[in-house]
Amino acid sequence: MVRWNLLGHMLLPFLAINVITITTFDFLMDRLVLCCFNCLTAGYFLGTWPFQEHLTCSFTLVLRNFKISPSIASQTAQVFVRMTLIFMPFQYLGGTHRLQCDVELLLGLGRIRVTCDATGQPIDPTTTPPPVSDKSADDWGPYGDRLQFETAEFLFHNVEMLVGEVNRLSGLWGNSLQADNIGTLPPFTDHKELYKTIDATQVGDVQWESFTLKYNGEQPNFWFWPAFSLVERLLANTDFDGKFDYTPYRDFAGKEQMQCYENFMSGDWVWTQADKIAVDPSTHGSTFIPIILGNDKTTVSVETGQSDYWPVYLSISNIHNNVWHAHQNAVELLAFLAIPKMAKKYTDDPMFQHFKKQLFHSAMTRIFSSLKDGMTMPQLMKCPDHHFCHVIFGIGPYITDYLEQVLVSGIVQNWCGHCLAFPNDLDSGGAPQTRDLTDTLADELLPAVAWNEWGVDVSIVPFTNNFPCADIHQLLAPDILHQLIKGTFKDHLVEWVGRYLELEYGKAEAKDWLADIDCCIALAPPFPGIHRFPDSCGFSQWTGDNLKALMKVYLPAIKGHVPDDMVQTFHAFLEFCYIVCQNVITDDTLKELKDTLQQFHLYRKIFQEVRVCPEGFSLPLQHALVHYEALIFLFSAPNGLCTSITESKHIMAVKKPWQHSSKHNALGQILWMNQCLAQLANENAGIVDEQPGLAHSDVVLAHWPACNHAKTSTALTIELGIPLLPTLITCFLAEQLQPKSEPGPPHPPPFTGHIKIFSSTIAMFVAPSDPSGIGSMHCECIHATPSWQGGPAQYDCVFVSMDDAQDGMLGMEVAQVYNFSCTLVCWFDCIIDVPDELIGMWMVAPSFPDDSLHNLTVIHVESIVCNAHLLPIFGKEYVPSLVSCHNALDIYQAFYVNHFADHHAFKLVS
Repeated sequence: MVRWNLLGHMLLPFLAINVITITTFDFLMDRLVLCCFNCLTAGYFLGTWPFQEHLTCSFTLVLRNFKISPSIASQTAQVFVRMTLIFMPFQYLGGTHRLQCDVELLLGLGRIRVTCDATGQPIDPTTTPPPVSDKSADDWGPYGDRLQFETAEFLFHNVEMLVGEVNRLSGLWGNSLQADNIGTLPPFTDHKELYKTIDATQVGDVQWESFTLKYNGEQPNFWFWPAFSLVERLLANTDFDGKFDYTPYRDFAGKEQMQCYENFMSGDWVWTQADKIAVDPSTHGSTFIPIILGNDKTTVSVETGQSDYWPVYLSISNIHNNVWHAHQNAVELLAFLAIPKMAKKYTDDPMFQHFKKQLFHSAMTRIFSSLKDGMTMPQLMKCPDHHFCHVIFGIGPYITDYLEQVLVSGIVQNWCGHCLAFPNDLDSGGAPQTRDLTDTLADELLPAVAWNEWGVDVSIVPFTNNFPCADIHQLLAPDILHQLIKGTFKDHLVEWVGRYLELEYGKAEAKDWLADIDCCIALAPPFPGIHRFPDSCGFSQWTGDNLKALMKVYLPAIKGHVPDDMVQTFHAFLEFCYIVCQNVITDDTLKELKDTLQQFHLYRKIFQEVRVCPEGFSLPLQHALVHYEALIFLFSAPNGLCTSITESKHIMAVKKPWQHSSKHNALGQILWMNQCLAQLANENAGIVDEQPGLAHSDVVLAHWPACNHAKTSTALTIELGIPLLPTLITCFLAEQLQPKSEPGPPHPPPFTGHIKIFSSTIAMFVAPSDPSGIGSMHCECIHATPSWQGGPAQYDCVFVSMDDAQDGMLGMEVAQVYNFSCTLVCWFDCIIDVPDELIGMWMVAPSFPDDSLHNLTVIHVESIVCNAHLLPIFGKEYVPSLVSCHNALDIYQAFYVNHFADHHAFKLVS
């Protein structure tokens, strides 16, 4: 009882200040002691810790009997929960303790989701929800049957078939049915019937709306879908059931109970917003729905052909990150905003620039007006689990690149949107930028003073100022694609290497060195998901995929060509990028992130010392890295909130419709195609394929064996030129078939039976940080074939599990696979027992036990973990002309194990 007496003394001053009577306090403490006694008893006899249930009972009784206000109850419960976590041994809490807001709300805090019926009346959350639709299972609406719907989806969405091809296919289909005397018609007789059927779809049908603003004789149209209807459609999507958080939560994992940041609702910002909802009696018990926004102006000015537009995208933060990664209709196209045009002589006119900016904010205010009432008054909506609940909307993070951040936040270019650091010394930091500060500057200072000394354009009123609890400076989300990959890596570091070589060797010789670096990059062996550079890196326009591929192979290519500190700079930066992209970030991860950023800032000074950047590094994109830690605290893991998800939507919503349009008045055609795609997607809701339930990696052989190969071990020995193969197969079979407790024969008979050769296998594993399915499952092919697609041989390298008790490379070996009949592999040995100090990669070399033959073994296919990517250790010499990516593994004698090949390899090897 000593601990509980101490807990009572700690709570007593707080309760006294909040005018809780002694009777109430005595009852409260009595219930708490009883609660904890029951919990300890259950933990001792049952091995469980019913923490939530007993606390729920205790605080519910207190609230009902003594009518404690929700705000005081909230504070009381928070103090008690914190003290209980201190005094209770963590072993009673289990391996992972999820301290959710809804636990506290069950205690009466006002933060849980209150389940309702269709009339808004609270119901038991365990009540069976109403059906998704009143339609019967065989009611396919305008499509008639499932065949017609799937045909429409296949033609319009999957293969994006052109009008003429649709007509030709329909004609051939109809002719085949007539030839077989079936007497039926194809699903669609021509493209007109197809499009008419799609247009008749009513499920999730939201119509485009528009408004016009007139200036200088021009009348640009602003097209948009009502934001309220899009949010309603997202909330009602049953595909999100089980992948949707209704309340904020905090994860604590491991013995040290480290906090984990994964999905958006585990961040601190949404927790703070939920507190505001909880203490307001009018919103008490409502579910918070943060609205994620994003826009991308740069490519649409080319795509539409006639006018420039900002496409604006919308999502809701309650959806899990893996759904965004799988592109499962979690991002909606919200609007096309017209960009005003003017005669060229007025393009840089300050008044016109100001007008253009304010026009954007006025349009955004108009578009989001349908959500404004729902930001203060609860709205009854259907949720992914088919139940209803009251929701409160809020403007959430804004995903966009730096130039668009300048537009949406009203800052001056080259200043930071998060802090008041001066543009000539950004890394010295400054006080936070806030909405209140901007309002004060607008009231107290002249516009020129605010512009020059504070970096704020006070003449611009951000659209977020028209909505409650929205501070655009706090809501600027981290941007991995533009800040890290395109900005810091390509536009800064890679360009600086070229400048250094010119300063060091002159332009002529620098070209030779850059050509050799290109050769090193081109020699990277094939690996799933890595775009290759067979010729050079001289792209006129880089895509995100090009840049991500270059990041994965660039580090070994420059080693020996530039000073070691430059290599260390790239190494630290890549480590930072891959840490940030992890699907779960913990307190330990944040410490690694901070240390890595310090290393990056330390080593990048080499570029200043060699006069590549003589004036320092006051660059907004690089400065943004210092805010990542704080933004992770606010919004959780950044790999969910990234422009990659809006750019993927941009391809489907703008680029592909443009390609299939007539290019004349293309905007109307793009709008219609998006309407059809949305109707198909909503008609398809609820009939998606089941997701795999694998929790660990699995390796599956190809469905069919390879043709024209040996059929016996003797013939395979001749084909591969490996005399020891029969012996290796015999030893493998003896090891697999003989029980370990029984000694086998000293000389087992050689295997002479029939064999099948497989040229590939599929490795399936959970990789939530990489592009994967909705269940975070990732698949990649492992090849072992003498000719890949009619070209050179491809024998991939793999990680082989050797000791599950060891982490990373200590528990694995690297091998090259020769075939999958008996999984013959050639081993690689680690050159040293630690990674290379300069670039952080493990180094391996082919294993030669007797200095003449490769160390060959036959292993079980299930011991393979996944592909391994080896990059040659080039040294300082020029790359020989006879080497290619197909024979580099045979010619070079030492290799780096590339843990930057993908995020799964980074986590696996690190």
